[in-house]
Amino acid sequence: MDEVLKQLPFRAKEKHSANKKFFTKLKKRPPKNLDYIMQELHEAEFLRTDCLTCANCCKTTGPLFTANDVARISKHFRMKPQKFIEQYLRIDEDNDYVLQQVPCTFLGDDNYCSIYDVRPKACHEFPHTDRKKFHQINKLTLKNVTICPAAFNIVEALKKKISN
Repeated sequence: MDEVLKQLPFRAKEKHSANKKFFTKLKKRPPKNLDYIMQELHEAEFLRTDCLTCANCCKTTGPLFTANDVARISKHFRMKPQKFIEQYLRIDEDNDYVLQQVPCTFLGDDNYCSIYDVRPKACHEFPHTDRKKFHQINKLTLKNVTICPAAFNIVEALKKKISN
């Protein structure tokens, strides 16, 4: 997995222009069954991919924390939401709550998440490749293929499937 992660930014950069073009077309004319195709590709990829061998998302990026995330996680820690915010979060340039630092504070050395059962919605849904109306998240997907080997593989599989 280390070698895959080392090569991922280069591979993603190499495919960036083609992916951007592909997603522009996809947004204009998505296939009627795109969500079904994405669900199928997502499920197939995650039968092969074990996130615990990677955890690159947790090591390199931080999720957005919604008000519901803050409430749920602070309750889990038996803290007041404001105390949780002060201890773990900051406000970013888009005025969203994000982690104060990466790698994620809640990521263990074994790549397990210590708050997995109450993790933020953004973590639960990552890499968003099974999201409904997938064609609407082009920019996010272009970013995620640089972080997540599974997302990269899913996009490559989608390009093959749709261009056939």
